[in-house]
Amino acid sequence: MFDALASLLTFQLLGLEPDSRVGAAFHFFIMDVAKIFVLLVVVIYLIGLLRAALSPERVREFVRDRPEWQARGLAVTLGAFTPFCSCSSVPLFIGFVEAGIPLGVTFSFLIASPMINEVAAVILVGILGWELAALYVAAGLLVAWFGGIAMQGFRPERWVEDYVWKIRMGQAADVKQDDSFAARHRYALAEVREIVGRIWKWVLIGIGVGALFHGFVPSAWVSEHLGGDAWYTVPGAVLLGIPLYSNATGIIPVAEAMLTKGVAVGTTLALMMSVAALSLPEMLILRKVIRWPALALFASVLAVAFILVGWGFNLVV
Repeated sequence: MFDALASLLTFQLLGLEPDSRVGAAFHFFIMDVAKIFVLLVVVIYLIGLLRAALSPERVREFVRDRPEWQARGLAVTLGAFTPFCSCSSVPLFIGFVEAGIPLGVTFSFLIASPMINEVAAVILVGILGWELAALYVAAGLLVAWFGGIAMQGFRPERWVEDYVWKIRMGQAADVKQDDSFAARHRYALAEVREIVGRIWKWVLIGIGVGALFHGFVPSAWVSEHLGGDAWYTVPGAVLLGIPLYSNATGIIPVAEAMLTKGVAVGTTLALMMSVAALSLPEMLILRKVIRWPALALFASVLAVAFILVGWGFNLVV
């Protein structure tokens, strides 16, 4: 359906040639805009109905006072199934610290939350297929689990800003939850407006970059520089993702265009992870609660993990 719509608008209405670079770029852009935004609205609404009772405070209370291995598993799982992005890092970090949750567990949550979410997973399935979606989610869960453990080994408590330890957020008010369908429907619609309103421009930018890559970058050049087994392609993809700002959803069209041009799967996954969890804005937001040594350590742990994941997938896929 989306391909037919893109063909109608690109080749019949606009009169572009299917074999031309401009035609290929426009077709890619229109098809992905339609497909991704329809999926975004439908998936966010349906998940919003199920997630109406969830809040950052409840996430915090759910993880509190559990054994560390269990708390880490819950933190990683909740990070993957909650809509919190880098803009939520500071209040969540403070809430986890106030609840007495180990910092290693907190960092596992902060890695998983922006990098993996169910909306991106569903869109990955729709755009790139369930195999790549499963690879991305599995790799993200592993990075979040072991990344938090690595951070804990360096005793990051000494690098947390002093004001964080002094804050006492207190217990959330015990307010009766309205579980009626009407209330859940209002919540789901609000989720659609809030999340789509926050990320739409990044999704369009990602689709635009993917369309330009798909239409104008020659396949031969991509195969020569990014499609082979050269060791430097994966570190290069991780470094490329740092100055970019997007989320797991916004980077999917770029990944789609890279894969269609022959870029290796591991290199593509490394770029997706770097953009979602290692972007410069994410680091600057975290700087509000942790000092530069912890920030540098956090970035280094993630960069090494993404490179190892990329190299590993390039070897086996």
